[in-house]
Amino acid sequence: MLNGPNLNLLGTREPELYGRETLADVERRLVTVGGTLGVALTFVQRNGEGELIDAVHALRGDADGAIVNAGAYSHTSLALRDALVGIALPYVEVHVTNVYAREPERRHSMLAASAIGVICGLGAYGYELALHGLSRTLAGRRPQHADG
Repeated sequence: MLNGPNLNLLGTREPELYGRETLADVERRLVTVGGTLGVALTFVQRNGEGELIDAVHALRGDADGAIVNAGAYSHTSLALRDALVGIALPYVEVHVTNVYAREPERRHSMLAASAIGVICGLGAYGYELALHGLSRTLAGRRPQHADG
């Protein structure tokens, strides 16, 4: 799971908009969900664009997919999109708020066209939905082995 700028403030930053669940709360819940799905999770949060891109590069060959909440970089960063596409990492884009009900500059995502799915507006629960969707999608892509 990759989280971008200001998501370290989840739970305290504008709680009327983003809710009261912290990023640590989300991560704990995802570990539980991941356990039921049989998937291992790694969590990264970076405020700097370059640091987030470095974190994407570090996933090359080590991750089957990602849940990405790039925060404001979702709307501005071709470099982040290029990093995700460059390492051929399937990902689900997540936003805690409904970006389409917010400021016009938040209504376009640089990442969405390359994502396997986008979830927005369902609060921190969107991360769980993203994990379920990503896991199911990746399972469907695995080669089926014939018995016998």
